[in-house]
Amino acid sequence: MAAEAGARITLTTAAGQPVAAYHAPALEARRGGLVILHAIWGVTPHLRELADGLAEQGYEVIAPSLLDGPDSPFPVADMDPPNLDARMAMGLASGWGATALPRVQAAIDALSGAGKVFALGFCFGGTTAWLAAARCTGLTAVSCFYGGDIAAYANEQPKVPTILHFGRADSMIPLTDVEAITAAHPDLPVWLYDAGHAFVAPSGRHDDSARLAMLRTLQLFQRAGGGRGEA
Repeated sequence: MAAEAGARITLTTAAGQPVAAYHAPALEARRGGLVILHAIWGVTPHLRELADGLAEQGYEVIAPSLLDGPDSPFPVADMDPPNLDARMAMGLASGWGATALPRVQAAIDALSGAGKVFALGFCFGGTTAWLAAARCTGLTAVSCFYGGDIAAYANEQPKVPTILHFGRADSMIPLTDVEAITAAHPDLPVWLYDAGHAFVAPSGRHDDSARLAMLRTLQLFQRAGGGRGEA
């Protein structure tokens, strides 16, 4: 992995709680702010690399740590299988992102001076992004990637343009869940890809699906006002 362009910062929630986050400043003409919400493993090297790449396209990016303490180091690997059960227990205890929303809001607020603020999330973070679209303030558009518990929150109503991405061969998210989401939100763009779970991440990477899903995400942000502004 190349040297990281961003740096670790500390955010503060409305309740005064510190939150560790990765911050990558916009390196091109500004398109706005972008909150990236991580999968169950945390703010991994891949997530930080993605943040750097989107910063090169003009987004000021903040990826808050949704589950770990403010002094916990960021992961040095993209996966840590021996700790999967512990990480999943943390996700469950959070309501699959519901209790992490103050951290998301802190990231949104920190980017409020960057113009319009967007969000995207993966897996655990995909569900959190869905909840943020419905419950947080200050967002302009949201893209949710393979959020495994979105179906459990299908009654939530996004307040901003929102799109969802799922893999047809995802063994962790049955197509019946995707159908339930579509039934609850018939006007919501729900995209299916010929891929499995985590098709943007190294663990399940499917290049064609990842590129198309990210293209659709950036098109959504651009249509919602993420055009280039002053550098």
